[in-house]
Amino acid sequence: MRHWTLLGEAPIPGSRQSLSLHQGKDDFVISISSGGGELMSTRKHGSEDALGALPCRRLRNKEAARVLIGGLGMGFTLAAVLKEVGANAEVTVAELIPEVVEWNRGPLGEHSGFPLNDPRTRVHVGDVARLLRNKRDCFDVIALDVDNGPEGLTQSDNDWLYSTAGITAAQAALKPGGIIAYWSAGPDQAFHDRLRRCGLLVEEEIVFAHGKKGARHTIWLASLDG
Repeated sequence: MRHWTLLGEAPIPGSRQSLSLHQGKDDFVISISSGGGELMSTRKHGSEDALGALPCRRLRNKEAARVLIGGLGMGFTLAAVLKEVGANAEVTVAELIPEVVEWNRGPLGEHSGFPLNDPRTRVHVGDVARLLRNKRDCFDVIALDVDNGPEGLTQSDNDWLYSTAGITAAQAALKPGGIIAYWSAGPDQAFHDRLRRCGLLVEEEIVFAHGKKGARHTIWLASLDG
């Protein structure tokens, strides 16, 4: 039996649930304390890497890219973006839960290479939805991983990001030629169709959680038509 040490707990704003951070022998896990199970692990982050890398690899101008990430998690998406973009890029990561930011600044950050220490990183402690509502023509890439995807687990307010209004707000926050990337624990045809009805070209990628094995997660890459 594996031994886990509880390192911290954090309430989820707008919810009765909380997150907990546990450390094993050589890895970390963040889970929902109310019995919701493991959300993320430092051992299995292939789809989080892909969420950051896939849209950035499609950019024409990586050198000065402006990227918004919704959800810090364990820092792997942020680290993947930073590997793809140039020295003059600026990457803003919005994280609703302050404790998650502190966990990443502590020993958890070693697993992703401490991307919060990169001078190109900007941290916004707050709801990424508020940023999207107030930005126009700002970002080359918007990468969203704030919950389990369109079928959220932790906060009902996240549903707005996957609604027609949320998709439209993300479109407005994009620069011409920009890309929105959405992470999901699984496929969702209704959401795929909703993206297309909003006038977006949609690519759907299926990515393993760990190398070529484990759970299969879905990433949608959505760009403006024409």
